[in-house]
Amino acid sequence: MRHVTADPAADRAWVEDAEDAALALLGHDIRAALSDVLGGLRLIDLARVDADTRAQLERMRAAGELLARLVEEGLGAMLGAAEAAPAANVQLPRLLRDIQMRWSARAREKGLEFVLSEEGALPPVITADRIGLERMLSNLLSNAVKYTDRGRVQLSVRRGGDGRLMFVVEDEGPGFSPAAMAQLFQFQGRPASTEKPGQGLGLHIAKELATRAGGTLTAANRAEGGAVLTLVLPPESCRPADALAAADAGAALPDLTRHRVLLAEDSPTNQLLLRRMLETLGAEVTVAGDGVEAVQAFDRETFDLALIDIEMPRLSGIDVIRALRASGGRQARIPVLAVTAYVLRANREAIYAAGADAIVAKPVGGIEAFGTAIARVLARSSPAADDADTGGPGVEAPVMVAQQFDRLMEVAGAEAAPELLRRLIEDLRHVERQLHLALADPDWSEIRAQTHVLIALAGAVGALRLQHRSEALNAAAHRRDAAALASEAPPILALLDDLIHFVARRMSGEGTAS
Repeated sequence: MRHVTADPAADRAWVEDAEDAALALLGHDIRAALSDVLGGLRLIDLARVDADTRAQLERMRAAGELLARLVEEGLGAMLGAAEAAPAANVQLPRLLRDIQMRWSARAREKGLEFVLSEEGALPPVITADRIGLERMLSNLLSNAVKYTDRGRVQLSVRRGGDGRLMFVVEDEGPGFSPAAMAQLFQFQGRPASTEKPGQGLGLHIAKELATRAGGTLTAANRAEGGAVLTLVLPPESCRPADALAAADAGAALPDLTRHRVLLAEDSPTNQLLLRRMLETLGAEVTVAGDGVEAVQAFDRETFDLALIDIEMPRLSGIDVIRALRASGGRQARIPVLAVTAYVLRANREAIYAAGADAIVAKPVGGIEAFGTAIARVLARSSPAADDADTGGPGVEAPVMVAQQFDRLMEVAGAEAAPELLRRLIEDLRHVERQLHLALADPDWSEIRAQTHVLIALAGAVGALRLQHRSEALNAAAHRRDAAALASEAPPILALLDDLIHFVARRMSGEGTAS
């Protein structure tokens, strides 16, 4: 047992470390229990149960997946690792289906009718913090069901005259008294004289989340009795549908507006680039930073497609694919696109043996090539046809392909381009430091790891000569070829230094690709 020392600061730090450790262990057990619940639900053959049972199971699945996302957010916040959730693609039809499944069953338990009304042309994809949006709607609907004793609760979704997306919750309860309306959205603002127990926290939470998201939440009483609450999202929430419609219609790009995609990738730069391309195609994307996070994501959420980097820390992509295929249920059968810089036959055979449907080689090309690879894997085409040609190091490539860099910036968009450049230069400088250390006293494993990253980064921005040189050095590291190492390393370091300066000039607004 640890005894208190004479250093209060050290004692506090020890207590905080112990509390964090205990919370991390508790979080592990909570995740494991949730994984068992959700995994069990997914293994049930819904075709063999009656309609009422199927509806209840779907309700439990929708609520369970929301609970899993809330647990992740809550544990991250308590451990100090959570960041504000960024707005991202949300599949509106899928979200509304989950709401329908959950709240129709909840209303029936009280003898109420739940009606979901989709009015007019709604965007298939919106930009929002999914967890925040689900929390807002859950609190509004819970409040409506709680205070309605007969009749129905209705959720109407429509676009306003200014194009903003509106969620309107109406009930046939008693409505709000003047005293309640005066302090409706305040913390613990429920008047003490109310007939139903509660402190009004749900409406306070919904109001705070709406304000944080840049939207509005208003309340009123219906003339015929009951209450109506209107949540209006900010104008930018509908932009993905417009961006998707404006995508290159001439290319055979897949429409991913009905797909939730898991992107398992450890490089922040590649995360940003691949996520941006997926969202441009309409997908709702969840990012896992390593193999363990990917497995945890599969445990708590349902996906339609997975893009899995083969070289990841803690658990390799091959091990992730094997675990997914062995998990059972519908999730085990989803299409998997492996992303790798290794395109040798032995690597391909190992990846396909693990259960991948197709392989796309790093660096991933433009959105057209990327979209084509996804379209093929969704169609379950022959995996042998999906190997991308990286060009190979046989011919000296140009130092920089201006069109490719400019196209990358276009895909990122004006808002995301500065962040992409910042992450790119951070990754390049990290690779430069690690390569210098690994080359000094050859650390073959580290050289392979860093050139793997460099192949992807250089290829993505159009630094083709650096990409091809890196491929040659990577092959030399696999062979432990000291002579090839001595000849390839100096030009790679020089080209890498040039690329870092090029990106730095772009960050400062100077120069153009040349």
